[in-house]
Amino acid sequence: MSKKVSLTGIKPTGQVHIGNYLGAIKQALQLSEKYDARYFIADYHALNTVRDKEEMSQSTYGVAASWIASGLDPEQVLLYRQSDVPETFELSTFLMAFTAKGHMNRAHAYKDKSAKNQADGKDADFGVNMGLYTYPVLMAADILLFDTDIVPVGKDQKQHVEICADIAGSINHCYGEELLRIPTPVMNEMTETVTGLDGRKMSKSYDNTIPLFMPPKKLRKLVMKIVTNSQDMEEPKDPDTCNVFALYKLFADEQRQEDLKARYRAGGLGWGHAKQELFEILEETFAAKRDKYDELMADTSYLDKVLAEGATKAREIASATIGRLRKASGIGSL
Repeated sequence: MSKKVSLTGIKPTGQVHIGNYLGAIKQALQLSEKYDARYFIADYHALNTVRDKEEMSQSTYGVAASWIASGLDPEQVLLYRQSDVPETFELSTFLMAFTAKGHMNRAHAYKDKSAKNQADGKDADFGVNMGLYTYPVLMAADILLFDTDIVPVGKDQKQHVEICADIAGSINHCYGEELLRIPTPVMNEMTETVTGLDGRKMSKSYDNTIPLFMPPKKLRKLVMKIVTNSQDMEEPKDPDTCNVFALYKLFADEQRQEDLKARYRAGGLGWGHAKQELFEILEETFAAKRDKYDELMADTSYLDKVLAEGATKAREIASATIGRLRKASGIGSL
């Protein structure tokens, strides 16, 4: 019996950060042990905000290099670039005909943007392009094209997978056969608990991220900027309310967590000491991966080869899906 399919995508918008690693990359790589894992770089999704050619190119390479440096084996799983699979955009057009406008009105990305505009005294649709508005449809095409069973997501993306399932269900019902596999969102609570430099959820939109593969000196300097309270060094401190410890516990084993908790509560631990502990465990976790990442980014020919081979494999799967839909709908048939 063939494995079920897991699909994960990351937008090439800025540097990959530790929130991406914990919330998407690490979990997705773990899923590859049980699922037929497929990973893609969502460059057309990124086009909504990234308009600089060099930034798009470098960020795309950066995502591919981050996956591979973190342990992805292109010989064992599928890695491809969204824009290399034109069937994605044919399917997106097909899905538009079965997508209720109300779904787009209620999609969280559009609602959040509209709400912010209104709070700022602007028109609700100020700065809203159709790429943002129809984002869930393109995401549905990404998912449905590859016969996806599960999609690991955070809370904010769960709605989009549910919209995808609704669209697929409508198409299957219309043509009286299972043309598209109905996906299931798999919730990843980690994406809700990765704390940024300022104590909010780590996010590029908050400019509070810690890039995954920063040089050691820059990494340490950034870690030292994590927001803490004004307690003196000698005062006992609560690790459970500390932004530094919130990150530390995501990388430390249980014993190391308990040891550092004891130092917090005993007093005599300054914030600089706590941040140094975090810096050291980040170095332990990512130093070797950073070396691999730097090697890949220094000569991107290997990444080009991997993405080209991934595109060929991806299009074989995608063309089969499009073929089913064309046959069932009468489109393109004589």
